[in-house]
Amino acid sequence: MPIAPATPLPHRKVLRSWLLPVSAKNTGIALTLTLTDLALFAACMAAAVLADHPAVQVLMSLLAGFMIARLFILGHDACHQSFTAHRRLNRWLGRLLFLPSLTPYSLWDVGHNIVHHGYTNLSGFDFVWQPATLEAYERMPAWKQWLERAYRSGWAPWLYYLVEIWWKRLYFPSKTVMPTRRGIFVADSLLVSAAAVAWIASLVIAASATGQSLAWLLVVGFFLPLLVWNGLMGFVVYVHHTHTQIAWYYNKKSWSDANPFVSTTVHLTFNSFFGTALHHIMEHTAHHVDMGVPLYRLKQAQAILEARLPGHIVIQPFSWGWYFDTARRCKLYDFERRRWTDFSGLPTSQEDAGVLSAPQ
Repeated sequence: MPIAPATPLPHRKVLRSWLLPVSAKNTGIALTLTLTDLALFAACMAAAVLADHPAVQVLMSLLAGFMIARLFILGHDACHQSFTAHRRLNRWLGRLLFLPSLTPYSLWDVGHNIVHHGYTNLSGFDFVWQPATLEAYERMPAWKQWLERAYRSGWAPWLYYLVEIWWKRLYFPSKTVMPTRRGIFVADSLLVSAAAVAWIASLVIAASATGQSLAWLLVVGFFLPLLVWNGLMGFVVYVHHTHTQIAWYYNKKSWSDANPFVSTTVHLTFNSFFGTALHHIMEHTAHHVDMGVPLYRLKQAQAILEARLPGHIVIQPFSWGWYFDTARRCKLYDFERRRWTDFSGLPTSQEDAGVLSAPQ
């Protein structure tokens, strides 16, 4: 029976029980997706380096960046242990699939699986696109205010992800950011460093063999694909949890009472082609309710939740108009009134927007 919008939600365990029929992992599907996307990535990279016309090289470089995102999504599932039915295979596949995005597996595991999924939109814990208050913004030095404005302009998700997530938290993070020091963190950072060195070395060899400019090949064969990847990743994590109807919290009890596994996540809808092209990662409410649902079953899982929870899930059809309007409105956050504001502190969303009923 559907749960009416004004009715308190059941416990997360109940929500997850609804998804059990679509939670089975299929190693054959996972390996097929892995081999297919690795082959497509290799083909795009080869064309970006070897194509006769610069315009074709740029196009294939952009597609290679998109393929990095697809490979990362597969690795993301493997890191959640929801890709294949074998834990060790998931760990090794995750590391392999993360290499094109230069993502250290173990550090992503901690930052994403434990912190982001464990404390989604809880200020002081979840660091992904965490909004500042007006008071905190006014205390920032001028350069940091400028950077915050750039991040939230709508034009720089690539810069946000590159600096705030990858550089600060994933690639040899400092003790300030990651006080826990583990050998596997260093090993995984060294692994992606070795991958980057091998990648660049192959481009040096290709430049010599084909007589092309090394600088040009580094652009189309390394920097541009990674820039596209960073832009896609920054965009996706922004739109998943930033919306005028989505709340942030600084009080853990208020956050817990709001059933955050449902209330802090946006289901951004696209046409079926684009949703499939991104391996259904935009069916994001289902993923947060149960990280164990494989990506190749997320569409069915999301449909189950939306049929049973009408009015409880934020469903947003994508348009560039909506995206830039959200970027215009969602600059700072008033945690007392639970509403978004602009950089002057003027409210841009309704008070207590996104606050749902507590679980029974």
